[in-house]
Amino acid sequence: MNSERRSIRVAILDLYEGQANQGMRCLREILVEYGKFNHLDLTWDEFDVRQRIELPGLNYDIYISSGGPGSPLDSENTEWENRYFQWVRNAEVHKKYVFFICHSFQLAVRYFGVAEVMKRKSTAFGVFPVHLLRDGKYETVFSGLRDPFYAVDSRDYQVVAANEDRLREMGAQILCIEKDRPHVPLERAIMGIRFNEYMIGTQFHPEADPGGMSMYLQRTDKKKMVIENHGEEKWRSMIEQLNDPDKIFYTYTHVIPNFLNEAVENLLGVEV
Repeated sequence: MNSERRSIRVAILDLYEGQANQGMRCLREILVEYGKFNHLDLTWDEFDVRQRIELPGLNYDIYISSGGPGSPLDSENTEWENRYFQWVRNAEVHKKYVFFICHSFQLAVRYFGVAEVMKRKSTAFGVFPVHLLRDGKYETVFSGLRDPFYAVDSRDYQVVAANEDRLREMGAQILCIEKDRPHVPLERAIMGIRFNEYMIGTQFHPEADPGGMSMYLQRTDKKKMVIENHGEEKWRSMIEQLNDPDKIFYTYTHVIPNFLNEAVENLLGVEV
């Protein structure tokens, strides 16, 4: 691409299946802020993957594939998943920059065969510490993060049992894991993987913005839902940690912006 070019096209793959969510709002706001801050003509289109089986072509510069509800296993051999995996295959061949979030991350793990995806014994919901592994400490998308850093987590499934042979074959790297608890006899879930030079994904939600999420959780209906499902202590803990500038705000301002920096600098040949 011409180094004088200052335009970037992004495709957001929406896997929320039409359900109300905060993830898409957060992604839109990140892209707006990033484009303004870096003086880029940054535009994006959104694709309803699961309901309308919409997939982007290869004429975009950057792709972000969202989280979503439901099981990442039950969709096996459905039309939308088959089309989605074909899109991943094409994006890999054409060396497209892709960030996979939560549900999309679990699907990517299944597609690449680098680990197992399984149901958790209980739902993970809240703000949790994430621990960097050796490769994670050298990962440019995680540049500037503390160890551990904190992230919003919301899932009934997990990625475990890394396939070391497949990882070596691909040159993929496990970047981080959930909180290490030596006294609990359960394997720690994998929270981030660099699949190849262009594709990376996280089990957590790096797009979660603390201000918006805090306001969302303080809505009467959402507060009631969280307390009924997870208890008042969990609700209070989330509000407190969302308002801590060293936790979610730090992750929000580093992970996806770092990914965008890496992609834009390589695509345009200019430093951002």
